[in-house]
Amino acid sequence: MPAFRRPRLRTLLLLSNLVVLVLPVTGFWALRLYESALVRQTETELRAQAAVLAGAWRAARGIAPESLADGLTTRALETARRRGLDLAHDTVLPLAPDPRPGPPPEPEAAAAGARLLPVLRDTQAVTLAALRLLDASGVVVASTGADTGLSLAGLEEVEAARAGRPLAVLRRREKIATEVPGGISRTAGLRVHLAMPVLDGERVDAVILLSRTPSTVTQTVSGKVPEIAAVALLLLLLVAALAALASRLITRPLDVVVRAAREVAAGGTARLPPVPRTAVREAAELSEAIARMTATLEGRATYVRGLAAHVSHEFKTPLAAMRGAAELLAEHGEAMSPEERARFATTIEDGVARLDRLVGGLLALARADMAAAGGRSALRPLAEAAAARYPALRVTISGEAGAAIAPQAVATVLDSLLGNALAHAGPGTTVAVTLRQDAATATMTVSDDGPGLSPANAARAFDPFFTTAREAGGTGLGLAIARSLVEGAGGRIEVMPAVQGARFRIVLARAVPEAS
Repeated sequence: MPAFRRPRLRTLLLLSNLVVLVLPVTGFWALRLYESALVRQTETELRAQAAVLAGAWRAARGIAPESLADGLTTRALETARRRGLDLAHDTVLPLAPDPRPGPPPEPEAAAAGARLLPVLRDTQAVTLAALRLLDASGVVVASTGADTGLSLAGLEEVEAARAGRPLAVLRRREKIATEVPGGISRTAGLRVHLAMPVLDGERVDAVILLSRTPSTVTQTVSGKVPEIAAVALLLLLLVAALAALASRLITRPLDVVVRAAREVAAGGTARLPPVPRTAVREAAELSEAIARMTATLEGRATYVRGLAAHVSHEFKTPLAAMRGAAELLAEHGEAMSPEERARFATTIEDGVARLDRLVGGLLALARADMAAAGGRSALRPLAEAAAARYPALRVTISGEAGAAIAPQAVATVLDSLLGNALAHAGPGTTVAVTLRQDAATATMTVSDDGPGLSPANAARAFDPFFTTAREAGGTGLGLAIARSLVEGAGGRIEVMPAVQGARFRIVLARAVPEAS
């Protein structure tokens, strides 16, 4: 089964923030797209009205309908229809200038305009568009406004139509009292202008000029309340889904870890349930760290309880002997011979000496337990220095190795092993220290030719206060201290099978060479 890669918390938060950011950006983009659609809708409606008015003009002027078949003009109409206005790309022209006086209109064009004026007014009443009919020179011959007889020649859209090309443009509109300041719709301040030529063969006979303000988003939205409510509900559901996802991926796994941590802090032994596969990686890592911490605390508590029991037992023996000797001296000291008093005094001195050794060993064990990991050691020089401290032993050293452990820790471990060899095997014992290393580890093996360890004693060799040399003053803390130091450096120490004598193997991480 392929390994499941949990998402990181920062990735989840980034994605959530991106989703939250995308929502308004998408809404803004949709708003602008809808505004452009409203502008194009207005342009399409004006084109339809212009086509009807162009037909009415031809009828009034007696122009044959076949004149529309001109290929050039037909292509121009199709191109303009396909392109359409785009609020995002088309330039918004300034407010159209006021019409200016011009030459008198053609009499026939003026007569046709007068006949069509009622049609313009009826059309405006329904479409709310401004409609003008211009002759070929750009003079208004019929208008829904008050500019009949004035010239609009010079306007960009009018000049394009006079050249036979229909043109729609966007222009600023005049300010009116009903405009909403700061409205969300840009189309409220715009007006669509459309100029379309009326052709007689290849000659422009007249120009239809129409203009109207597009519907605003506010006006359109006011009639879409159910649809907007549905979109709002969808957004609320999306936000709720994001909250539920965050709860599943972040909150609930962290709640489980927090409850377990509180139970551990209260002295309990919490067992963390498995973290859901959907939880973020940080929650899983935190849960694993809490589980490791709980196991470490439980192991430490068990170790402390066992150590306390051993300490109590080890201290009781010399204390009982000292108390008994002191009581006898206090009650019967005057009746005792000097030899008897000396014997009881020696018992007290021996007890004090043993207690002193036990306290010193416990302090050394505590320091070993709390020793910080780290350091680098070349093992051969340290082994040679330890051999010099035990001249009663015949120590041989072979090999080279560098380990990731503090030099003082190595010295303490070697003192414990060589001291055990001297105490149990006696002077003249041969001790072999073998060093080797590979790509990842450094190994030190210490073996002697003494009596060795029985299987039962080997299993308890590293237990605090376990010793077979109690009568000789042994505390049973030396190997326990050695194990704490080695394990504190991330290594391990173990008793190995041997044909003769005792054999200990220490495995440590190899020291990383220092950067030059």
